[in-house]
Amino acid sequence: MSQQKADYIDDTDIDTALDQLPDDETIEETVSNLKDRGFDVVVVDDAEEALEAVTGHIPAGASVMNGHSTTLEEIEFIDYLTEGDHEWDALPNEIWSIDDDAERQAARRESQTADYFLGGINAIAQTGELVAADLSGSRIGAYPFAASNVVIVSGVNKIVPTLDDALDRLESVAYPLENERAQEAYGVESAIAKQLIYRRETEEGRTTVVLVRDQLGY
Repeated sequence: MSQQKADYIDDTDIDTALDQLPDDETIEETVSNLKDRGFDVVVVDDAEEALEAVTGHIPAGASVMNGHSTTLEEIEFIDYLTEGDHEWDALPNEIWSIDDDAERQAARRESQTADYFLGGINAIAQTGELVAADLSGSRIGAYPFAASNVVIVSGVNKIVPTLDDALDRLESVAYPLENERAQEAYGVESAIAKQLIYRRETEEGRTTVVLVRDQLGY
C-alpha cells in the first residue's frame, strides 16, 4: 500500500512553512550542531545514495529491525531489508511470521535491542535536537538506549530553526499526515502519545543521522 506524502497532502491541513527545503548554509550549520551533540552525520543527495549509505553502514551478521518510517520506504530500505540480498538477520521477517498476538508483541519488544535499529524522525532543530513521537512507542523505543546502534534517515525538509519549531512541526506537519495514513492503513486515528526529544548521543559512534537533500517522509 502506498504511503507517500502525496497520497495524504490534499486531505490534510499542514504548516507548509515547516516543511521546506533549507539552503546549504542551514544544512551545514545543522550538521555541525548534530555532530557537536554526539551524532554521526552523513549527507547524501537523493534516495538512491541514502540506501547505499545505510546498507553500507550495517555489517554482515547483524540483527536489523526498523520502526515504521515512510522515509525508509521511500529510499526502498524496507523492501531491501525484507527481500534483498544481504547477510543480516532481518527481524521483521521473523516477527510478522508469528501468528500468536502475545508472542508477536513480545518479539517486537525484544527487537528493540537489535544490533541495528533504523527509523525516521519527525523534526530536526537546526540547533541539533531530534524530535519524534509515536502512538505505541514501537518506532522510537529503541532510540534512547535499547538498540546497540541506531540509524535515523531524514529528508532535509524536516530541518527547522529551533527546538520549539521542531515541536511545532511534530504537531502541525507530521501528526496530521500520519493520522491520515493510520486511518487508511489501520482504520484508527493516530496520536502523539509517546514523545522523544533526543538532545544528545553520549555513546560515540552509536547513532548515525543520514540527511537526504530531498523532500522525504512526514
